[in-house]
Amino acid sequence: MKIRNVFLSLFIIGLSWSCSNDDNGEVHEPMGDYANGILVSNEGPFSNGTGTVSFISEDLSVVNNGIFKSTNDEDLGNVVQSIGFSGEEAFIVANVSNNINVVNRYTFEKIASITEGLNNPRYFIEANGKGYVTNWGDTADDTDDYVAIINLQNYTVEGIISVVLGPEAILSKGDMVYVAHQGAWGQNNKVSVINTTSNEVVKTLTVGDVPNSMQLDASGNLWVLASGKPAYTEDETAGVLSKINTSTNEVDTNFDFEITEHPGKLNLDGSTLYYYLGGSVYKHNLSGTSLDRESALDDVSFYTMVVNNGRLYGTDAGDYASNGTIAVYDLSTELALETFTVGIIPGGIYFN
Repeated sequence: MKIRNVFLSLFIIGLSWSCSNDDNGEVHEPMGDYANGILVSNEGPFSNGTGTVSFISEDLSVVNNGIFKSTNDEDLGNVVQSIGFSGEEAFIVANVSNNINVVNRYTFEKIASITEGLNNPRYFIEANGKGYVTNWGDTADDTDDYVAIINLQNYTVEGIISVVLGPEAILSKGDMVYVAHQGAWGQNNKVSVINTTSNEVVKTLTVGDVPNSMQLDASGNLWVLASGKPAYTEDETAGVLSKINTSTNEVDTNFDFEITEHPGKLNLDGSTLYYYLGGSVYKHNLSGTSLDRESALDDVSFYTMVVNNGRLYGTDAGDYASNGTIAVYDLSTELALETFTVGIIPGGIYFN
């Protein structure tokens, strides 16, 4: 009986190997209805209802809306703020509902829900074998903001790291995690540097006011785009693009905008940074010694945008109550290739 079980086990292992590798030892593409395409997180109505996720095939021929609901027959919650990834798993963050649904990123079958230890969660990143989620805490309290540490084996919050007001965008590089502090409903001008070995904030950097987006280049430099304080604060400040040396964790260079210019939506494609400002998308070369102002796309308005392989994907939230759209542009021709109807308030774009 034991010998029979051994042969059966070897057969199963061999079958599993043949499903993931061909005769030349090459690994097959990930399997699932939602592999090789674009995921769009839709926030959903703010005061009620649920957010959703849409899928667009890589060749732009198919769009499927509400894929979490259709796969699992349940709702994601309100408001779907973002999606983060760890291996084959996607972590879908619902801000108002204070939960994270974990799914297989290719099939969208639900694996787990994280419902404890979160308070206004915003963005997820995987680093050093753990998950890290920015949390605003109680927005009436400027002192309770934190980054939650997620155990990726049992999908629980196993600890928190207290940080300054308004943690938002989050990126990882090696054992370090970088958090931009936009300021929640207020304004801040900090970037926290967290060592994921000790789970401690080892440095807090000052950048421009209201840092809204970050990118890491191939040389390991961290680029942080700050929009500056808006005019309604009666303390308007200019936007700033900061270059941070991640070897020293010091601000290397600041590129200043005009006082009334408030850029956002920083992207990186190859050696070029892209950002949105006043109805246009502009380019900045990584090697530039002054702020480039070359236009890449004019007369556009995006709720969010992502640049990837020479294409720009930009969303329009419309009236914020009905389904929004996402348009795909070829940046070499500045022409729109396709426009798709997705969910209510499309706020995140991810490549699967």
